[in-house]
Amino acid sequence: MKYAVLGAGAMGLRYGVLLQEAGFDVDFVEIWQPQIDKINEQNGVFVSRDHVNKHLVPVNIYTPEEYNGDPDVWIVFTKQMQLADALKRTAHAFKNHQYVVSPMNGMGHIEKLNQYFDKTRVIGATALIGTVLNGPGDVDFIGAKGAGSMNMANETEKPDEMTHKIFDDFKKSGLNPVLTTNFLGTLMAKVIFNSVVNTLCTMFEIQMGEFIQSPVAKKLSQQLINEAFDVCERAGITLLNTREEEMKSVEYVSSVSNPLHYPSMYQDMSKGRKTEVDYINGYIYQLGLKYHYEAKTHDFLRNLVHLAEFSRDFDVDALEKSVLATEMVK
Repeated sequence: MKYAVLGAGAMGLRYGVLLQEAGFDVDFVEIWQPQIDKINEQNGVFVSRDHVNKHLVPVNIYTPEEYNGDPDVWIVFTKQMQLADALKRTAHAFKNHQYVVSPMNGMGHIEKLNQYFDKTRVIGATALIGTVLNGPGDVDFIGAKGAGSMNMANETEKPDEMTHKIFDDFKKSGLNPVLTTNFLGTLMAKVIFNSVVNTLCTMFEIQMGEFIQSPVAKKLSQQLINEAFDVCERAGITLLNTREEEMKSVEYVSSVSNPLHYPSMYQDMSKGRKTEVDYINGYIYQLGLKYHYEAKTHDFLRNLVHLAEFSRDFDVDALEKSVLATEMVK
């Protein structure tokens, strides 16, 4: 089958390159112009694994406006806040027969995808796969070959023949998929995972392996997990894992699968980009409010991340000039 990846950042490149290496035809559609320019300039993307064996992989990359291909399956990997614009710009290439798989972080994307794709062709997914974009045209796959896993579920919760074909292609590509029939439970399990690891690692600028070694890591994680499970129970969402299994997942991925990984939220923060915290911790908090429950720890963390974004972007020189001008007036 033919695939097109919308959002050729770190994870989009990993999925696309692995599918391409497994023998599938893959196109990449990207909205960040420096990424497109660099990949075209060097005739491909440089790929490393755990910072070694850097090599050039040829890829086909387009802006949304340039792309006129007809893939069987779209894989959508933009940031949540970029998705509406990316879909609008690419809409001319969407066809009724196409399926879409979206392993994006956070929640809020399914409603946007439903504006362009019928629910029978939407597959929600999650990925426990660490990847870092070092810069334009330079991606680093974290973890040994075959490391990481993903879950996928049809929005209808009824896997069809095409779903099984996609599943088989992902399996052949080393993405280690698991097919479930619990759509919201599948997506929310990853949101909860990210609400712990992504947010806390970002706040304290540490790798997942460093975070999990802290003597308070389990206490903080369990508090966030418990609040999120309380929200889901009130919302009638049955999660894939129990509270205990979710904690074990945090411990295993952080200490064994991806101890050297800086989560995507940290990568965004460190590079001056807006984070997706409103679609992760913020989503859990807002969902809780609908059912008269306040996930206060999630709201507190969300606000801390926004304060960190503000302090990162704060213009110290402008403040000093303002203070100096005020003193001169006095």
